[in-house]
Amino acid sequence: MPKPSKREDLLASALETFHTRGFHGTGIKEIADAAGAPKGSFYNHFSSKEECAIEALRLFGDERRLDMLAAPGSPPLERIRRHFEFLRDEVVVRDFTRGCMFGNFATDVVDHSEEIRAVVAQSLGTWSSALTAALTEARRDGAVRADLDPDATARFLLNAWEGTLIEARATKSSVAFDTFFLMAFEAVLR
Repeated sequence: MPKPSKREDLLASALETFHTRGFHGTGIKEIADAAGAPKGSFYNHFSSKEECAIEALRLFGDERRLDMLAAPGSPPLERIRRHFEFLRDEVVVRDFTRGCMFGNFATDVVDHSEEIRAVVAQSLGTWSSALTAALTEARRDGAVRADLDPDATARFLLNAWEGTLIEARATKSSVAFDTFFLMAFEAVLR
């Protein structure tokens, strides 16, 4: 009987470890140990730590709940707010640790790996596009001003969110989130 594949266990372990310790703070042995796999089995599934990190970034992206932004049945600004509240709650429940893996890798790794840079840029682009679609709908419905540029606003919100995460982690406080929600929804999107 063939042995079960450890790939999914290794990938889940990689996501957790990279998100907790960063790319440079994570070793293949830590990933394998956390997955309950021998270090050698890592190379049965991934050619390198970098390839594993790329797969972990994609898995992280799948967990960002971008589907919330397009869910029918509620106004687009409500969906955008709920999306960011979901992301905020993830950080708060983890005691203001980890932040966004895309942002973490963008500041830690992208200058050293073109492949990781491309995945981070693509992931942020996918996220921005989902926000752009919701903002376009909000503009069409008259929920935001008619001259609002959905694409530029989506990119601004993402950049503001990443900065918010930095302050929230540094201060171990929700104050940055309060400011984000106030400025995003009472100033930019009113």
